[in-house]
Amino acid sequence: MRRTEYDETQAAKRLHTTVAVLRWARHVGVVPEPDVRGYAWSRPAVEAMDAEAVRASMPREAISPYEAANRIAAALGTPNEPGQPPAVSTYAVERLIALGLLLDLSAHRRYTLLNPDQVDQVAAREGLAELLDREAPLGPEQAAARLGVRRVDFEWMRRLGWIAPVSWGRVQFGASKAGAVNVPRFATGHVDDLPAAHPEIDWTQLRAVEKGRRSPLAALDPAPAPAPV
Repeated sequence: MRRTEYDETQAAKRLHTTVAVLRWARHVGVVPEPDVRGYAWSRPAVEAMDAEAVRASMPREAISPYEAANRIAAALGTPNEPGQPPAVSTYAVERLIALGLLLDLSAHRRYTLLNPDQVDQVAAREGLAELLDREAPLGPEQAAARLGVRRVDFEWMRRLGWIAPVSWGRVQFGASKAGAVNVPRFATGHVDDLPAAHPEIDWTQLRAVEKGRRSPLAALDPAPAPAPV
């Protein structure tokens, strides 16, 4: 029985390539968008694909976020050194993916694959070091300390909708996995932007509130909930 439609894995196999290469070829327009229910291609669509052009669209093997971080760090002149905290971490690479600057080519949720040529292009991007500084992660306590306010005041900023986590990290306390908790992570740049974004607040006064006193932000109206779709 002849196959009438192909998902990513099946199409890649027919074209004698990998899903990562197929995804890149789709990204650059060598492969058309799926024409069957938004995720598969019809047999005629696959038969019309130029297998050599698909494979040529990404001539180098995909790399991991760890390798990407090392390439970016080296390009910035701050190479990651073994045994030292990385100048560019895999988390930074995750943020570049989230910002749409890098494309995840992996078919697996737990793993990420990247086009090394695209990584090199991003590594040469003007202002990349400043962008990565703005994307550096801060936990709630770190964010509050950076603003010079109490943790409770920062939590009110979250309730008011002024800032939201960009990701969550798993932090383990002690040796037991039962002690692991999910901790919100905030972009440093988002935290730094808060005073300018809310000039209606007397930040000098807010930073001077004594421990144990109710937050002045508690008197403000929270951000309205999004309208139901």
